[in-house]
Amino acid sequence: MNISVDGFLFACYDSSAGIEHEQKIMDKLKEKITGLLRWLQPGLGIKRWILAILLGTTIIALGLAVFIIDLYRRTPDTWWLPLISFASLRDLPRLVRVIVFEALGMGIIIWGIIGLNKSLLGPFLRPGHKIVDRLEKHQSRKHGPKIVAIGGGHGLATLLRGLKTVSHNIYAVVTVADDGGSSGRLRESLGILPPGDVRNCLAALSDDEDLLAQLFQYRFANDDKSLKGHSFGNLFISSMAEVTGSFEQAIAESGRVLAVSGRVLPATLENVQLVADILEPESKKIIRVVGESKVTETEGIIRRVMLEPNNPAAYPEVIQSVLSADLIVIGPGSLYTSILPNLLVRDITSAIRASQALKIFVCNVATQVGETEGFSCGDHLRVIEDHVGSNIFDIVVANNIKPGEFHQNVEGVETEDELSMKYNVYTSDLIDIEHPWRHEPDKITQVLMDLLRERTGPLTM
Repeated sequence: MNISVDGFLFACYDSSAGIEHEQKIMDKLKEKITGLLRWLQPGLGIKRWILAILLGTTIIALGLAVFIIDLYRRTPDTWWLPLISFASLRDLPRLVRVIVFEALGMGIIIWGIIGLNKSLLGPFLRPGHKIVDRLEKHQSRKHGPKIVAIGGGHGLATLLRGLKTVSHNIYAVVTVADDGGSSGRLRESLGILPPGDVRNCLAALSDDEDLLAQLFQYRFANDDKSLKGHSFGNLFISSMAEVTGSFEQAIAESGRVLAVSGRVLPATLENVQLVADILEPESKKIIRVVGESKVTETEGIIRRVMLEPNNPAAYPEVIQSVLSADLIVIGPGSLYTSILPNLLVRDITSAIRASQALKIFVCNVATQVGETEGFSCGDHLRVIEDHVGSNIFDIVVANNIKPGEFHQNVEGVETEDELSMKYNVYTSDLIDIEHPWRHEPDKITQVLMDLLRERTGPLTM
């Protein structure tokens, strides 16, 4: 009795295991079929080449068919005629024969194309990545919107890390007024434009940010005074400028080395300096400070910033990209030392106003020591309008999560309720929880793409 019961239970278990095994086989088969069908989805640029191969194969097949028919008619009594008759499925209806041969031929061609792609692209593909996934992403980004991002520093680099996932048509416009740190030393000793912000943007746009970009951002920390404090990327761009003969060409060649998805453009090629009028807290006098690095080091309230020379010519490609853009994003970044130095190039501001693109200002998540302590979103906008005039932005995007909840030493930028009476304001959770003083790249990218698709967007007033 017990043996029969145990045997019965074992039989039931064996039956369920068989069903589970069959289900796994069906799931794998379904996954394989789905994987094959993905090669035929729109936008990959594959179907046109499959059709071209089919056309060529059909022409070859027609020639071979004509030869076989002619041979068949001339030698009707040869031994291999029954073999040809069997291989041609002569006993089946003609329509069925056509369908069978077409399906078989299509399957073999697709199988061959996939195998050829794996052989050709295998050495260049990262382990664990599928060719169709990489191709799908490349094609979607290739046809992505043309985006111009204006700013500098870590804010712009953070934005670019998100934007590169949706488009390859990205143009990052960076300030060249930096005169501190490694950039300032190279600017002074070599007489080139500061490469710091350019380096950050190139690293952020790189498709291989895990390795090459880390090398680009590596900063020497040994006791050698000639190298200490310099980043490898700054030295690389400076050397490339010497080799190519121009700073702009050095940026382009550095972008190719890093496999950059987009372009990094200097706002101007002129040797500009940032000048600031600062109200001293004790004497209440306004002093003039020359040099971007000294602006944030000087205690007091920044009243106004300007460029010397005061009307530098914009880099021509910046104007072209702004006028032909689908989306122009200004910020995030240091208000006085990253955003305004770009907008103070008058030709750039004029081009922004003339452009038909959707123009969005992304307000900072947190205030910045030495520049914007106690600033609200409205304060940021008023400073920009005081320097370059109004009616620049179509939409203002701001964060609505307090960063102080994640880090007590971070002062968040609040958005006033009355701001919506003057601007189209869109608020959302944009904060990076691990670094609450910064935007989260994927969050801000999603918001920008939603607003671009809807043109005005579901504004939260």
